[in-house]
Amino acid sequence: MLARALPSVLAAVAGGGILWQVTDGAQAFTSEAARRLDVVQSPRQVPEVLLEDMVGRQVPLLPQAGEVVLVEFIYTVCGDICQISAADFAEIRDRLRAQGARVRLLSVSFDPERDTPEQMAIYGDAHEADGVMWTVARPRQKDLPGLLKLFDVTVIPDEWGGFQHNAAIHVISGDGSFSAVYDTDAVEAVLAHLDGGQP
Repeated sequence: MLARALPSVLAAVAGGGILWQVTDGAQAFTSEAARRLDVVQSPRQVPEVLLEDMVGRQVPLLPQAGEVVLVEFIYTVCGDICQISAADFAEIRDRLRAQGARVRLLSVSFDPERDTPEQMAIYGDAHEADGVMWTVARPRQKDLPGLLKLFDVTVIPDEWGGFQHNAAIHVISGDGSFSAVYDTDAVEAVLAHLDGGQP
């Protein structure tokens, strides 16, 4: 009986060991969870990139003078997830403004050809992005692939001229490192992170 059970026990132990390895010690059961864990454990340095904002100004992606930058990736004619995440971003902005926090919010377009400053301004106006604490901006086309890779943003064109994409809030710490990722609706977690309450 024991001899018959032994192969099953060994297979379970081996399977458990493999599962432990591929899930970072049972901490990450999805690719998104693994991405977030990787960023916390190994923050990534963000390059010095200038973006064009909704009034045509050049704005830095990197934090300035000790601020923290929260980044979401969008395209302005997105009719669903971008609109929902913008509402969450607006709530974060309102709460941070009330606290007087040194945080800048950036909605970065991954569709820079169609998202002209005029188009970004329409999106910004719709969500009360003031161009100071929160602005909408686009990278140069040559910088876009590197940014999407750095932040692990997946963008897939759909059959209607739009995109399927993952949505999240990406934290760039004051030292210029991409150091955390949160769901767009994780308002309390983002605020706690900025207060030093979470990694």
